[in-house]
Amino acid sequence: MSLKGKRIGFGLTGSHCTYDAVMPEIEKLVKEGAEVLPIVTYTVKTTNTRFGEGEEWVKKLEEITGNEVIDTIVKAEPLGPKIPLDCMVIAPLTGNSMSKLANAMTDSPVLMAAKATMRNHRPVVLGISTNDALGLNGVNLMRLMAAKNIYFIPFGQDAPHTKPNSMVAKMSLLRDTVLAALEGKQLQPVIIEKFRDNDPS
Repeated sequence: MSLKGKRIGFGLTGSHCTYDAVMPEIEKLVKEGAEVLPIVTYTVKTTNTRFGEGEEWVKKLEEITGNEVIDTIVKAEPLGPKIPLDCMVIAPLTGNSMSKLANAMTDSPVLMAAKATMRNHRPVVLGISTNDALGLNGVNLMRLMAAKNIYFIPFGQDAPHTKPNSMVAKMSLLRDTVLAALEGKQLQPVIIEKFRDNDPS
């Protein structure tokens, strides 16, 4: 299957340390001919960290995709009925946003876009980045893994010796996960022995 002509929503949530791993994957989607619509949470847009300023990340997203960032719930809502997506990607997906998605809460543009896509029975691809995937958020992770039309970029422990509850998606598998999801399949294996403690890929 080709991504040419596919409309893909790409949502980022506030795992700032993961953006460098995600941007090249967005570029791959664009180069393969996908129309990528960038969507950000309020945290992404307004938070400045040692990994970069919010406005800089927004500008980079717009440069890569050629589309204006969707940054409000009102702007995201039409992605269901009026501007349907072939696939919605959320990467990185923080533990906070994961817990809200698993419990049907819609308080950000990214979650609204995911809800709109699920309403259309189209695939939603998740790339987790959370310090408590094997902690209190584990129940939410498993709830989403069992949900229809939700697929995961394969993930593993990123720092098992220093952060044993933390799990992060292997973002380099994003494209392959999207292709599989468009065919209604989960890329396998989904839980992988992914990381050395200092490997950001």
